[in-house]
Amino acid sequence: MHLMTGKDAVGGGLRERKKRATRAALAEAAVRLAAEHGADQVTVEAISAAAGVSVRTFFNYFDSRDDAFVVVDADAGERVRRSFLAAPPALSPLEALREALAAELREAEREHELWSLHAGVLRSAPHLLVRNLGVQMADESGLAEAIARRIRAVPGTDAAGAPPTDGTDRAAVELYPRLLAAVAGTAVRVSVQHWCERPEELTFADVFREVFDLLAAGLPAPAR
Repeated sequence: MHLMTGKDAVGGGLRERKKRATRAALAEAAVRLAAEHGADQVTVEAISAAAGVSVRTFFNYFDSRDDAFVVVDADAGERVRRSFLAAPPALSPLEALREALAAELREAEREHELWSLHAGVLRSAPHLLVRNLGVQMADESGLAEAIARRIRAVPGTDAAGAPPTDGTDRAAVELYPRLLAAVAGTAVRVSVQHWCERPEELTFADVFREVFDLLAAGLPAPAR
């Protein structure tokens, strides 16, 4: 999930907020230019000019031109992890993750146009899509670590949030975080795709909640 939300909830002072705003402006300019002209036709000079900064400033934030197309909001993953870890202990890991993601995606929903443009850019350039998947996997790994931390921090519970009944909780704590992080990423992707196909019929919040309700219920088969 790498989309601009306009939020700067990761923390830091005015200087850090300005740096995040500059990075976001460069990433958005890159995506919009790539959507219009094709990623291969967009130069660092054009991206910098569209964002109102120098080429030198561009390279303060990105190592290469392609990096600007891949991640629009580099802080989204950290915001989700912080929100997840700060959720009330009474919530199960799945519930806490649902709330953390919902809070992030409420803001991102307002940037529906940019979501669509970014997805289109990635689809049209396979090498960018591969790089984006690599970033997503790194985010997933970080989220799994946060899930494991939360599980260990709640006394008397195992990975599923229930009192441990045998000696297998250690294995569960190792497997469950990785699985939940992967499932959450898939849930977000499916929610976005489903909503983007029918934005006039459904709100994104409704789609997202329904996806997590299905997960919480154990994915029962729909009635025919």
